[in-house]
Amino acid sequence: MGLVAEFEIRCDALPLVDIASVVPNATIVLDLQFAHDERPMFIVTATDGPRAVLEQSFDEAADVGEWCLIGRAGTTRRYQLVPGLSLEEQLGNRVNDLERLEALATAEAVIERIEVEPGGWRQTGWFADRDAFDSFSSFWQDNAGFRLHRLTRAQEPEPPGEGLTDPQREALRTAYELGYFEIPRRASLEAVAAELDVAPSSASERLRRAQTQLIRETVATTWPPLPD
Repeated sequence: MGLVAEFEIRCDALPLVDIASVVPNATIVLDLQFAHDERPMFIVTATDGPRAVLEQSFDEAADVGEWCLIGRAGTTRRYQLVPGLSLEEQLGNRVNDLERLEALATAEAVIERIEVEPGGWRQTGWFADRDAFDSFSSFWQDNAGFRLHRLTRAQEPEPPGEGLTDPQREALRTAYELGYFEIPRRASLEAVAAELDVAPSSASERLRRAQTQLIRETVATTWPPLPD
């Protein structure tokens, strides 16, 4: 694969987006398990957020059929979900050309990560060349919102932290400079939030997501898989 891209697809009709809106404090990562059936199985890894609220949202979501918990480690839980809707039922009112969408599944690309957020998906993918990426991005530009965060050649590794958003980077830097990470702490979360001019809950979310991203980029790949 020649290119690595990180991007957002802003489309509230995508699977599980409504669930992410119900539990915004959870990090929800979706893995699509394609098989011969027209509906790929969902493997969902959820970190943080209230478990009871998340699982109740599975019960109430129209795009989720059956679900079960298949693994747990600390605040991370892994679920297997059976889709409750077909591709046409899920996206038919928002996507003009479903055949073109289905063709993307066989394109020279591998979507490595899908993080479900309120309002859409944030994805990281590997693309064979610029034509493959342009085909993918142009489809979503035509049918939804598409925002590219980074596009690099696969042989050009980036240092840890390149996946952070600007607000996350600012929050980490501010917290560090104020002494929030020292032992004992020299600054409270409220002090960090005041310096950032945001609510403490917003500061907490930025710091948590930033730390999750750094862990994912550095040590997460060395962890053993969740138990079956």
